[in-house]
Amino acid sequence: MRLTLFLITLLCTISTTLLAQTIKQHSGWLFLMNNTKINDKWGAYMDVQLRSADQFDRVRNLMFRPGVTYDINKKSQLTLGYLLNETFNPSSSGIGTLTEHRIWEQYIYKHKVSTANFSHRFRLEQRFIERANNEDLFAQRFRYFFRIILPLQKDKQNFNKGPFAAIQNEVFLNIQHKNELNGYVFDQNRAYLAAGYRFSPKLDIELGYMNQSSKGASRNTMNNIAQLAVYTRF
Repeated sequence: MRLTLFLITLLCTISTTLLAQTIKQHSGWLFLMNNTKINDKWGAYMDVQLRSADQFDRVRNLMFRPGVTYDINKKSQLTLGYLLNETFNPSSSGIGTLTEHRIWEQYIYKHKVSTANFSHRFRLEQRFIERANNEDLFAQRFRYFFRIILPLQKDKQNFNKGPFAAIQNEVFLNIQHKNELNGYVFDQNRAYLAAGYRFSPKLDIELGYMNQSSKGASRNTMNNIAQLAVYTRF
């Protein structure tokens, strides 16, 4: 419990570091994620995301992220994947589209503290970014993510069904060509709280609030996000 309170305090502190001279936005995200086991060691990963623009005005992003997973053991997993990110921006001729391709590698470590399930994700991204000025950019970014699932029923050592709370935070760091992005190593932070229900070991649905604090080259942004997430496992 002390560790949980510490992590909550930490993510709240990080999220408020960019409040000065910050533009506030409100949007909605739909997040769909699937993990499928192929055999004892290998599996397939997929997530699809739809993100709205400010004030739920329109769809701003469509993201498609497949990957191949390898289970080192019951607690550790490696993944190699690809991402397609389409960003739809208004232009004088209608909606312009900017495309980003990514190759990504990640390591996940999972463990338990009492009935709480912890996961830690370390992800490295190679980003091929299309820009409006026709000056495409290659950059690399590192991301660290932790997530805690807290079953809300007592004595749930093996949590297969029931309500839960989710707490997570993710920090993004530019590690190559930061000057062409925002000029800083720090890129953004995402703090998230949610309530969900596990219908079976194969299906979770949750609804939550995310605070996305982003460091820009000339201005900062704080995005208040309502997220609906669906997790499937086969």
